[in-house]
Amino acid sequence: MLWLKTFHILFMMSWMAGIFYLPRIFVHFVEGKEAGQDVARLAIMAKKLYGFMTIMMMLAVGTGIWLWLAYFPLAEGMGWLHAKIVFVILMLAYHMWTKKRMQEMQQGHLDHSGVYYRWANEIPLLLVTVILILVVVKPF
Repeated sequence: MLWLKTFHILFMMSWMAGIFYLPRIFVHFVEGKEAGQDVARLAIMAKKLYGFMTIMMMLAVGTGIWLWLAYFPLAEGMGWLHAKIVFVILMLAYHMWTKKRMQEMQQGHLDHSGVYYRWANEIPLLLVTVILILVVVKPF
């Protein structure tokens, strides 16, 4: 079980690294485009990063489900786990939001300002903070 937990944490960290960085690419794309710079390379970077982070997301979710099934018989007193799953689903929704933005980049545009994408970049930080509190503190 410890090996499974280790790989789950590794995959989660890798997914979070991508999900934290991709919106920064959106910021640079929007601001670079406004400044008249060539931003084609940023669109390529975003597509490659999205591919990597999607693989890491699938591995994180897969190992997470495996862990959940292993602990499912002990589900009493594990309300924190159910709350964590809700926040993981919200993180998955954010992941899909980044996919739509990455696809817009491939078409050569993003429809919001750099400030918008900077603020949007804070959403996964809030979600992962709640997830970590639920996992480490287990408040209920």
